[in-house]
Amino acid sequence: MRRALALLPLLFAAPIHAFQYPRTETRDTVAAITYPATDTVDATETLHGEKVADPYRWLENDVRNDPRVAAWVAAQNQVTDRYLATLPGRDAFKARLTQLFDYERFGVPEKKGGRYFYSRNSGLQNQAVLYVRDSLDGEGRVLIDPNGWSKDGATALSEYAPSQDGKRLVYGIQDGGSDWRTVRVLDVDTGRVLPDQVKWVKFSNLAWAKDGSGFYYSRFPAPAADQQFQALNENQAVYFHKLGTAQDADRLIYSTPETPRRGHSAEVSDDGRYLVVTTSEGTDNRYEVTLVDLTAPAAKPIKLVQGLENEWSYAGNRGTTFYWLTNKDAPRSRVVAMDIADPAAIRDVVPQDQAVLESARTIGGELVLSYLVDAKSEVRRYSPDGRMLGRIALPGIGTVAGISGDADDAEAFYAFTSFNVPTTIYRYDVKADRADAWATPKVAFDPSRYAVEQRFYNSKDGTRVPMFVVRRKDVTGPAPTVLWGYGGFNISYTPAFSSARIAWLEQGGVFALANIRGGGEYGKAWHDGGRLANKQNVFDDFIAAGEYLIEQGVTKKDGLAVQGGSNGGLLVGAVVNQRPDLFAAALPAVGVMDMLRFDRFTAGRYWVDDYGYPAKAEDFKILRAYSPYHNVRAGQTYPAILATTADTDDRVVPGHTFKYTAMLQASDIGPKPHLVRIETRAGHGSGKPTDKIIEETADLYAFAAKWTGLEVKAQ
Repeated sequence: MRRALALLPLLFAAPIHAFQYPRTETRDTVAAITYPATDTVDATETLHGEKVADPYRWLENDVRNDPRVAAWVAAQNQVTDRYLATLPGRDAFKARLTQLFDYERFGVPEKKGGRYFYSRNSGLQNQAVLYVRDSLDGEGRVLIDPNGWSKDGATALSEYAPSQDGKRLVYGIQDGGSDWRTVRVLDVDTGRVLPDQVKWVKFSNLAWAKDGSGFYYSRFPAPAADQQFQALNENQAVYFHKLGTAQDADRLIYSTPETPRRGHSAEVSDDGRYLVVTTSEGTDNRYEVTLVDLTAPAAKPIKLVQGLENEWSYAGNRGTTFYWLTNKDAPRSRVVAMDIADPAAIRDVVPQDQAVLESARTIGGELVLSYLVDAKSEVRRYSPDGRMLGRIALPGIGTVAGISGDADDAEAFYAFTSFNVPTTIYRYDVKADRADAWATPKVAFDPSRYAVEQRFYNSKDGTRVPMFVVRRKDVTGPAPTVLWGYGGFNISYTPAFSSARIAWLEQGGVFALANIRGGGEYGKAWHDGGRLANKQNVFDDFIAAGEYLIEQGVTKKDGLAVQGGSNGGLLVGAVVNQRPDLFAAALPAVGVMDMLRFDRFTAGRYWVDDYGYPAKAEDFKILRAYSPYHNVRAGQTYPAILATTADTDDRVVPGHTFKYTAMLQASDIGPKPHLVRIETRAGHGSGKPTDKIIEETADLYAFAAKWTGLEVKAQ
């Protein structure tokens, strides 16, 4: 059991000293940086027989409520801003990024009531705008433009769902990057926002009743006013909101107060008769499924799947026959059919394949399945009885995302992207088996100049790991390289276009994406091979990727930067501690840096599926061994580090990065800069305004260029 210790700050904080960085600084002659002094506290606990110090625990406090933390943030940003202002490539990157982001971008349309709802960003708009067309080729009109919602552009339109008849739209408002949503309703014909308002919605689907009378959603109890960005998220429940009523009158549909850590998401079946409630407890795809008959309000809910053991994702239904994507007895997943009168009797419809089945849904009377084959997309079509009908022809190696369509409509849409292919929206005619581009972006770069390779390398234990390498075709020798990774939560990272990344590649840099264990690229076994007691495999895979890039002459030892966000930020922090000699620069973003306290804040308690429980002795031993905050190695020479986080990140609270940065700056780890960039009114990433993305990317790439030796030229 952990002891709660009071914070006892030592009052020896020193003022920040004024200083200037010489413009003649090179990688070999590093100007001294005077970091802001950071108070320490006497917070030492005995955990499973080991004394563990946490001298910067006070930095966990919310910046909005603790003036000391706010002052620390301001001081750190001042030091970082001064340093970044000296980097010669910063202005060039910002100018070119502004050009590269200035192109028309579309989201995948959703068709309801003969109308087409889609997002569009004209180029440099801070937030995408929601449009509607009354016909496929009709003129689009603006439904919701969030760019006027706040002066700084940091309030975004998040989730949205049109009603079945296309006359109403329910949508979420995300402020300052927070995971919290305020939900409103719009009349599509008039554009009028209705009085309905629902608060404290998070991690929720929005699902209309088929008759348009209201919608289903999931929410948490309202947190204390000073804890809304830090309190644990527990007791999520499913409600029905009837249009024209107050939130207090919303009808509770499903909850499990006896198990407060369980979360619940709801969707309406294709025929509108049933509400499918999916229950989970962590991040694993391990679900219970409960069915509510919406035609019989007094009927008892039907428990279709008991026990949190396997994935059960709804793919459609025909009457009482339900189709599910499941990994039960199929680690790479399959599609099965179930008659709800006898849930235990399931039958194979599409058996497990060598490829990994990622998604399945019923569109136009067919089952449309998206697979991963060596981290690349493949889309297949099947009849409801499991007969293969063919594949959807894709324009090349890349990623298919956002497949949209209804069970009784032969018109579908999806997005296709790759490293050198901007996200293009396709319309697919199911009956004609034909795909046509619906929205093709025009970007200010020439994709034919770039080469995309998929390579395979061996990790420490001999495991064969795939990696994509992207560069200009004329870059043949060792070049400064950004190695990116994630490695967790069964999440697969596949080829995708990035305007930001093009700016690095244009300068002659290389980008590498390592599909390390912990992700879902090869199914359950790949995920299991990189979590819990196997988490070290993730770090070994990433280190081996860096060694491979150097050995193969893609880069040099002093030309390798590592980058990752969230769980990928943890990855970067851990590998830098373990192999500080391997990297020239490190860019950990919004990382989970304190592995002994991650489960105490907001959504952190979900992550025990991948990380384990700090309160359990066997898990603590593993977590303690790689926790970035606890394993900074004094006496070693570390690479240049620029960590990033944001004050409104209520997914991975910024205290993780604050504490990690303070530990870096207080440790004897060499003369290179160890800085933190803290964004204001931004969160874990979603909803971040375009101008903030451009500024942050310019800073990160200028920093990486400085320390990998990339010479940045104005374009």
